[in-house]
Amino acid sequence: MHFRVVLRILGQLLMLYSVTMLPPVAVSVYYGDGQAPAFVEAFGIILAVGLIAWIPARSDRRELRLRDGFLIAAVFWLGLGTFSAAPLLLAATPQMEVVDAFFEAVSGLTTTGSTVLLGLDTLPKSILYYRAQLHWLGGIGIIVLAVAILPMLSVGGMQLYRAETPGPMKDSKLTPRITETAKALWLIYVGLTVLCVLSYWYAGMSLFDAVCHSFSTVATGGFANYDASIAWFNSPLIEAIAIVFMILGGISFTLHFVAWRSRGLRTYWRDPECRAFLLILIAVTLAGTAFLAASAHYPTVGESARHAAFHFVSFMTTTGFTASGFDQWPGALPLTLILVSFIGGCAGSTSGGMKVV
Repeated sequence: MHFRVVLRILGQLLMLYSVTMLPPVAVSVYYGDGQAPAFVEAFGIILAVGLIAWIPARSDRRELRLRDGFLIAAVFWLGLGTFSAAPLLLAATPQMEVVDAFFEAVSGLTTTGSTVLLGLDTLPKSILYYRAQLHWLGGIGIIVLAVAILPMLSVGGMQLYRAETPGPMKDSKLTPRITETAKALWLIYVGLTVLCVLSYWYAGMSLFDAVCHSFSTVATGGFANYDASIAWFNSPLIEAIAIVFMILGGISFTLHFVAWRSRGLRTYWRDPECRAFLLILIAVTLAGTAFLAASAHYPTVGESARHAAFHFVSFMTTTGFTASGFDQWPGALPLTLILVSFIGGCAGSTSGGMKVV
């Protein structure tokens, strides 16, 4: 185990991560919510710790081994959860205990989407943005982003990529260089996010809400800007957009890359995992619609289909957005939602769960 190499790279990753504290500063200044000092202080703390870790080991240029990559991935995620809690602890609003701040930060980075915060409707804009940003950064893996950048700092990235990426396709390079592979995955991720932002904005969300909810949707995280989640908007169009991008987030980004390169949609159906993922979603949605319609839980079949589709997609992709009181659904439907969340999305996606594969 090359501990000095691990320490050097962890220091570089922390210094890189400290930069992510700056966008919330801009949001705070723009909206005048008074939270900017908390993010500036967090930036300084993370940068300083990164420097302290990097300076003693900066001259060690040995190549990473696979076990080093696993250690870096594990320690870095644990460190990120700790340091990401800093601005939540330092902010004047909300006033959070250490455990609560750590919980919220880890929930954001792991795209779990559970929250300890109440009164989201009145939280400062910068805090709402920061929560969504945690989802977005954690969605496809910060380390995959680092792989695209660290070679500029003379750090090999293949071991980090293997340690971070789930599923059977992680040893398959999409491009000849692993750096280009990481960049390609992130370009697709950014492209889907931009499309989602524009779609939400067109559907009636404010630009701020569109950005925050797009971060949560594509990352299949589920943090929302309102206590009522997506139900706050009461819009079938917004729910339909969310369904599309939650499904896209639940499909392997490797598959997105192959489909984009081949310029065809048949790639998705030819992939057995993606095909199974879509068939399961269709089956449970149809069954849920039939059950809701038969029990007259909603006034029309259309309403039953709308709510069944949204919630089964939200749960199976482990996003966690809600649009109605699904806990009041009849029979075993609420339990079925939980069971499909165990399955999760496809390997190599932003979704959680065991993965369809």
